[in-house]
Amino acid sequence: PQPTPLSTSKVLVIGAGGLGCELLKDLAMSGITNVHVIDLDSIDVTNLNRQFLFRQKDVGDSKAKVAARFINERCPWMNVTPHHGKIQDFPSEYYSSFNVIITGLDNVAARRWLNSMVCGLVEFDEDGYPDPDTIIPIIDGGTEGFRGQARVILPHITSCYECSLESFPPQNTFPLCTVAETPRLPEHCIAYAFTLEWPKVFPDKTLDKDSPEDMQWVYQTALKRAEKFGIEGVTYMLTMGVVKNIIPAVASTNAIIAAECVNETVKILTFCSQTLNNYMMYMGSQGVYSHTFVYEKKEDCPVCTSLVKTMTISRATTLNQLLQSLREGELRLTKPTAVTSDKTLYMPNPPALERATRKNLDQRVVDLIAEGEEITVTDEVLVNNSLGLRVQFEEGV
Repeated sequence: PQPTPLSTSKVLVIGAGGLGCELLKDLAMSGITNVHVIDLDSIDVTNLNRQFLFRQKDVGDSKAKVAARFINERCPWMNVTPHHGKIQDFPSEYYSSFNVIITGLDNVAARRWLNSMVCGLVEFDEDGYPDPDTIIPIIDGGTEGFRGQARVILPHITSCYECSLESFPPQNTFPLCTVAETPRLPEHCIAYAFTLEWPKVFPDKTLDKDSPEDMQWVYQTALKRAEKFGIEGVTYMLTMGVVKNIIPAVASTNAIIAAECVNETVKILTFCSQTLNNYMMYMGSQGVYSHTFVYEKKEDCPVCTSLVKTMTISRATTLNQLLQSLREGELRLTKPTAVTSDKTLYMPNPPALERATRKNLDQRVVDLIAEGEEITVTDEVLVNNSLGLRVQFEEGV
């Protein structure tokens, strides 16, 4: 057969779970033959009801490898290459080799990392305009119960994922060590009751989240633990909210969102139609409803703009407090490093540099830099990018 834009393109699918299985199937049916797939997870028996590329005999095996094998065997025209690992394991040269990247990820952190990586691949001409040949579109899909979304990101052209970070609330996760040993929040006590204590007391019984008796037991157990550690705020309503915060995966939602993602991929590769501009959401809990709108670019986005962000702080603010504000504020950084043009303020890694710069954490920022001096901040979520931060000090404080 004659080569076509679809058959000669190279597409990366990230995630081989519920959405990923649908994506691979749709790509095969669309004639997009050269596909790579990355997934870190192994197949669990609970996946089998909706992740249709897997069978009982595959439980425990790599999702990416089994999915690729199934597609290649069922669709002999396909060439799916699997990778069992983390997206952070691959260099920038790997990502730059694709024409389109489709994501079926289930968390904000991974999306932020990939967004920053791909935006950082864009090169600019002497007039400051992005080189179209270095722009790799990201088609981001996500599902949550009967709701889903698809988004087209053209790095440095449209808004990127980081531009809309404020619309995604921080995810509530409770580290097991904190839950088991050093609870600080009422939610920790509730998580302890139903994840650790229930299996011990009722090893042969599954917690029924719709049973008032079971939920009352969880509540009373959480209350006792909260009293032991002097924690207030455990209520029956909060217990219900924490325990039931598990959103079921719905196969039909995966199918709809995957179809939209692959449809956008086909449009980008063939120029057959105008692409989505730039966000579509689907709501199927009370019918079939979808809506599209434009996520605007954020003027001071740390990933897709080069603007220096200005921050005004008290003269009493320490470097540690400044870095904490970068972690807990709108930027939501994880392990920020801070350097100036002639000084390293703080480096969390490697350990030797961390020890050497740790003494700066308790010093006031005003004693470390001059007013208006620019600090370059890097972070693992800003891979291939950095944030310029100009610090101003409040008058007379």
